[in-house]
Amino acid sequence: MTIRVVVADDQELVRSGFAMILDAQPDIEVVAEAGDGAEAVEAVRRLAPDVALLDIRMPRTDGIEACRAISAESGCRTVMLTTFDTDAYVYEALHAGASGFLLKDVRRDDLVHAVRVVAAGDSLLAPSVARRLVEQYTTGGPRKADPRLDVLTGRERETLLLLARGLSNAEIAAELVVSDHTVKTHVGNVLAKLGLRDRVQAVICAYETGLVAAGSPPPGGGPGVTGSPAPGRN
Repeated sequence: MTIRVVVADDQELVRSGFAMILDAQPDIEVVAEAGDGAEAVEAVRRLAPDVALLDIRMPRTDGIEACRAISAESGCRTVMLTTFDTDAYVYEALHAGASGFLLKDVRRDDLVHAVRVVAAGDSLLAPSVARRLVEQYTTGGPRKADPRLDVLTGRERETLLLLARGLSNAEIAAELVVSDHTVKTHVGNVLAKLGLRDRVQAVICAYETGLVAAGSPPPGGGPGVTGSPAPGRN
């Protein structure tokens, strides 16, 4: 199946470069390029792509507002691209519905991998962004247990903890000595019970609720992105 992508960036050379890299892949087709967020939203409405790559800083409608509109109106998944990895952008983008967040200096192979990961229904963060999330939620000392986690079974809490440390389904299965199918079930239950959209939100929830304490290992992942494809939305 071909992954259909919209690329939005107000810098033509950057936009064309990303489009060229993605279009060269046999399983990816760039169906439109956009110079601002408003054009990106219109392209998504008209062409119904699978993934939209959105620069955060664009004229008229910025990437975050475009992401918010796209997430509300369609099933298109969004990946935010920026040269800035400040906390405010990360939180705004994720709360707007983004499925991923990459810096523009991402390697060619990691950009392609990111599109495939998001199209498969998973989520990702650039490692530097993941580290910022960890630092944000592991400062200030221990906190009281959050009652939101009471709905989870013991094994589901373990699964959420391992998700927060950046493990893939296969790695969680090995850690818990269970099957991949069982892990997928646990991940699905965690997302459903906590009202979370995807694994990125699960990572944030783990730190917000204090499940992951200060000094815990940060999310892992390859040299380019944190996150790996998994069947369905899990």
